[in-house]
Amino acid sequence: MGLIATIKRKEPQVINLWDTMRRLVVLGGGESGAGAAVLAKKQGFDVFLSDSSEIKAKYKALLEQYDIPFEEKQHTEALILNADEIVKSPGIPDKVAIIQKIKAQNIPIISEIEFAGRYTDAKMICITGSNGKTTTTSLIYHILKNAGLNVGLAGNIGDSLALQVAEKNYDYYVIELSSFQLDGMYDFKADIAILLNITPDHLDRYEYKFENYAASKFRITQNQTAHDAFIFWNDDPTIADFIEEKKTKATLFPFSQKNEKDVKAFSENNNIIIETSNNKFTMEEELVALTGTHNLYNSLAAGLAAKLIGISNDNLRQSLSDFKGVEHRLEKVAHVRGVEYINDSKATNVNSCWYALQSMKTPTVLILGGTDKGNDYSEIESLVKAKVRGLIFLGVDNSKLHAFFDGKVKTIVDAGSMQEAVNTAYGMAQKGDTVLLSPCCASFDLFQNYEDRGRQFKKCVEKL
Repeated sequence: MGLIATIKRKEPQVINLWDTMRRLVVLGGGESGAGAAVLAKKQGFDVFLSDSSEIKAKYKALLEQYDIPFEEKQHTEALILNADEIVKSPGIPDKVAIIQKIKAQNIPIISEIEFAGRYTDAKMICITGSNGKTTTTSLIYHILKNAGLNVGLAGNIGDSLALQVAEKNYDYYVIELSSFQLDGMYDFKADIAILLNITPDHLDRYEYKFENYAASKFRITQNQTAHDAFIFWNDDPTIADFIEEKKTKATLFPFSQKNEKDVKAFSENNNIIIETSNNKFTMEEELVALTGTHNLYNSLAAGLAAKLIGISNDNLRQSLSDFKGVEHRLEKVAHVRGVEYINDSKATNVNSCWYALQSMKTPTVLILGGTDKGNDYSEIESLVKAKVRGLIFLGVDNSKLHAFFDGKVKTIVDAGSMQEAVNTAYGMAQKGDTVLLSPCCASFDLFQNYEDRGRQFKKCVEKL
């Protein structure tokens, strides 16, 4: 049996509707907001949803199905500021006017994850980190699903946690959590919390202070007890400082590339080894589907979570060997005239691009650019100088990229669209090279999101 198999979670909170019909307002009509609204409706709240932008047709249909009043392309203050509680989409920054007015009236603001957690006693496996969280989350879900567990996938990927709590009855949830979601979580508790790494990201949302961003990531351990597990990368100095200050009561399960003191998952003699209290798992690295150092860490973290839940060695070995990976994360797209094209559109920060460049074995044409989030490009400078044949800057404003990279790479070209970037890369790359889309930046200047950016890249490559 795994560590969390015997945990008794608190009973879901029950709202006594005879005492009061509480008003809950949801800000944001996307995946998380629409799901939160449905759960609130099913729990008997007086619920209203407001979005300053147009709501997608599928979410409008969901709201109408449950007879939930909503508005779009505006925020009507009279319908929002009378709320007892607000569920805010993670994409809405605190600086916007309506949030400032809500805070001025001391109306509590929570995330969809916090709200959904009140109404389920399922065990929660939660993953965060600056890089690798989508791959690790997807891998854990794959392992649990293959083992026959009744499990849902939620958070930054999968369906809304709140909607699943409203309409399903899962025993486990595997949840990818961003810092923005963690900011709105207070009483929620992870049975297994995984912190993969912390490197600067989203600093524009954290007053350009790394310590503020790191503090958000550490919220994944809040409310944990000694019966819960905290899985983390043992060699991350920021995490090490947090552990040293004893800021978590959870049982610690560090992982590392090397067999270090107290490490529970590591690599040794070309094998991955995972040790828990009553079990030792060993598997040849060459049989693990995911390759590269960064994916070794992801596999070790996922393997630890699986063993703590009680997944058998045979099931774990099978799932680690047949996992297909994640779209937009070092995704091999095509070979065109001897050049490999790789879609790493999910690399929305510098450290993620560093991992991608580290894994490159050939001269590389690198496509960078987008909405800068306070990036420090010095982290990838040495790799760019060593591996990159040419740079293509894809963005509305490439001035910061030029200020850093001009003179460090012989060939640098600007592109105003994905088609232009791919065509330029085609002309720049030589046989045996790799064209890598690993932007370091958010996508919102030219694209709807990183998925849109990655799919446009793949479509353009397929036309070559």
